Amino acid sequence: MPDPTLPFDLRTLEVFLAVCEAGAMARAARVLGITQSAVSQTVAELEARTGTLLFDRAVRPLGLTGAGLLLRQRAGALLTEARQIGPLLREAGQGRLRQVRLGLVDSLERALVPALSAHLAATTEEASFHSGLTASHASALLTRQIDIVLGADELEELDGIERWTLCEEPYLLIAPAGATAPRDVAELWVFAAARGLVRFSARSKTGLEVERHLRRLGLTLPRGQEFDTPLGLTAAVALGQGWAVTTPLCLHGAAIPWSRLCVAPLPGPGLARRLTLIARRKELGRLPRALADVARGAGLETAAELTRELPWLEGRMIVGVSPAQ
Repeated sequence: MPDPTLPFDLRTLEVFLAVCEAGAMARAARVLGITQSAVSQTVAELEARTGTLLFDRAVRPLGLTGAGLLLRQRAGALLTEARQIGPLLREAGQGRLRQVRLGLVDSLERALVPALSAHLAATTEEASFHSGLTASHASALLTRQIDIVLGADELEELDGIERWTLCEEPYLLIAPAGATAPRDVAELWVFAAARGLVRFSARSKTGLEVERHLRRLGLTLPRGQEFDTPLGLTAAVALGQGWAVTTPLCLHGAAIPWSRLCVAPLPGPGLARRLTLIARRKELGRLPRALADVARGAGLETAAELTRELPWLEGRMIVGVSPAQ
């Protein structure tokens, strides 16, 4: 049953626009292949339901009133959108989506974008990738500016979200090449006192986690340089600006030559970062799970590459753990 609160349906708008284009009801009827009386009745019902005159019948060809001009503008846009629904549904029936917008943290770009791009090229008409901090992506997800987020889960307490855990990775310590890495917390205190700490920005979840962990270890260090991106942080360390706490995927994403760095386990209690694929629940069908599988496959390859360079990572990078929904 038609919604009584709506003053028109799409067919009524089609008739209204035909009269606007033709300038006369008889001419519009010929274009539409219906009788002139049917056109006149449809227009009269539309005016009655909207409570306003849409056409100035005192002029020839028919002129539009102010209300008619407004409706013509809006009706054209509505019909254009409506006519796109059929093709979009057919695309979806063939397993293709019209548009998908992904947000992902910078540390995942190098590892995941090639595989994700290849998958989306086969399953969507349009795909856009947005890099940056997870917090900004989480906000964009809630306001429907982004459809899927890959990064640290900033929406853990929110309902209506589906989550697919991609991997867990340990935090580690990096310093300029030639440095002697500390082996325990006592050595870390001495190590930290002799050189500045290069930080991830406190605007990021990673930066906050690292700061809390260092304070638990009794390290309250002066503020020096801070970076939003793994590249900035890693490059600063390689240039001798200090030491930093980062992760294997952040190192991989920065793509700084290993020869310029000293990379070692972070002394003290274990600290790990969990990366998750997040989407609004039940809006994209099987795509979130499929993209999570693609990301895990690419993550396994990257983990193997990192473990060849850093054998002590064996068993500490966990890719493909069970989904968190």
